Amino acid sequence: MLSSLFCAHAPARNRARNRLSKDSIAIKSMSTSRKPRIGITLGDCAGIGPEIVDLALKSDRVPKSAGYKITGKYPNCQPGSPTAETARAAAAALEEAVTLARRGELDAIVTGPVHKARMYDVGFKFPGQTEFFAERCGVKNFSMCLTGGKMTVALVTAHLPLRKATSALQQSEIVRVGLLLANFLEQRTLSNEASRNSTALSRQVSHERTSTRSRVARLSIAVAGLNPHAGESGKLGREEIEIIAPAVAELNQSLLTSHESHPVFTGPHSPDTVFHRAIEGEFDGVLCMYHDQGLIPLKLHAFHQGVNVTLGLPFPRTSPDHGTAFEIAGKGIARPDSMIAAINLAVDLARNCSGALQAPTSASPRRS
Repeated sequence: MLSSLFCAHAPARNRARNRLSKDSIAIKSMSTSRKPRIGITLGDCAGIGPEIVDLALKSDRVPKSAGYKITGKYPNCQPGSPTAETARAAAAALEEAVTLARRGELDAIVTGPVHKARMYDVGFKFPGQTEFFAERCGVKNFSMCLTGGKMTVALVTAHLPLRKATSALQQSEIVRVGLLLANFLEQRTLSNEASRNSTALSRQVSHERTSTRSRVARLSIAVAGLNPHAGESGKLGREEIEIIAPAVAELNQSLLTSHESHPVFTGPHSPDTVFHRAIEGEFDGVLCMYHDQGLIPLKLHAFHQGVNVTLGLPFPRTSPDHGTAFEIAGKGIARPDSMIAAINLAVDLARNCSGALQAPTSASPRRS
């Protein structure tokens, strides 16, 4: 049984929990006030999770119009010294959060950083938190997406060794994740518009969501190649010709609204320039073939504003784009910016896109 004793991290951890003790009552009554109810896990409590959550909630940079609830019971621990107990507590907090969300008691979940290897050691059976939420929600069609600054990326393959990621690349998977990314960008556009003019657009939401194709047609999504120079016309690899280009054509055909509609998806583009072009505003998002192809440029561009979003779930789930940072835990130097961005995005999506982030009904399920 997990201990609830104070630990060296207790001031930050318990400030965060105590800050929410009054809010827990408000959360129960939010069904009438329509306030978003946001569940937050601290991740591995020996890392920086408790600090950044506490700093985020004390700041004036998260919406006061939402209710926040920290889930989980966290053990006695020393900052920077993770144990099996802290890993088990992180896993238990995830279970509690997803249970509450599936019951309709939370509108969105923000997860703190965990250490995957230590989670595996205590029996966590999933490659990452993304796959955990998908399995617990019974979702087969999901994807990992990161957004921050002027860049949004989605990953066709995620938590796989690079050698396996290249062999796992399939046309059907590119199409599946591409449709998820287009749906997310369309809903986020709607959310941004609703935030700018909530009164006028709130009455149009149901109508707008029936017009997804016309809205998506205004997007521009780049599809990155797999090989250097996007294969150099087959001289440096044939995946672009045999797999990626046919997927781009299929994606555009599936979203085609008229002969005059511009293609939503273009590519395959050379990976060494496509992200610069996205930051310059040429593309709304980039569909990436493997994990580091998307995460390296995203984190280089917007490390302190990056947010991980799980696409395809029945509720928004976000997280900071960084790890546990055990080496700086408890030293008072951890920055909460990415956690703040994750909370803000969760609130925004819960408020304006509730139920709209699931995969389009025409999309195929994720292949095992």
